[in-house]
Amino acid sequence: MDETVGRRERKKIATREALHRAALRLAAELGPDRVTVEAIADAADVSRRTFSNYFANKEEALFHADLLRIRRLLELVHAQPADEAPWTALTGAAEQLARESDGLDPLWLAQRRLIRHHPSLAAHQIAAYGTVEQEFIAEISRRLPEAPETPLHARVLAGTFLHTLRAATQYWTDHPERPLVDVVRTALGYVLR
Repeated sequence: MDETVGRRERKKIATREALHRAALRLAAELGPDRVTVEAIADAADVSRRTFSNYFANKEEALFHADLLRIRRLLELVHAQPADEAPWTALTGAAEQLARESDGLDPLWLAQRRLIRHHPSLAAHQIAAYGTVEQEFIAEISRRLPEAPETPLHARVLAGTFLHTLRAATQYWTDHPERPLVDVVRTALGYVLR
């Protein structure tokens, strides 16, 4: 039974990845505005219905890797010592994720560049970050002393942190000769000045 579930899960992961890669490739070739769900499904050799089982729209397919990275970042924040100050925990997690991302997939880098030139895609990215921002707020709140201003403090830290990471990543896409971890560390350091 476990082997069947494992195989089924691996197949789902492979299908989701194939759809994501097809969406990125088509967006790079045709431009995001000309990509359709049907074209993505065809390129991944699945039905339109199968596409809908994995993603609600083409933007979700395009941003799948981003969502995985932000979820991984949240895991890394959770894994930081419970008594660590919020900004220290956030910074440590971000630097670890940046180190893990060394030798990044060229498709992801192409996606980052693509987003800069398409406001509707940038808006989708911001919305995706917004959905996980609440989870960051909850994690930060657990690390702050209980006080009336804790909810506001946690919200400001989460928003500042996520915005700083977006800014650092956007900068890095223009300057990939510098390691991502250095850019992230520098950007997060500016916040404390």
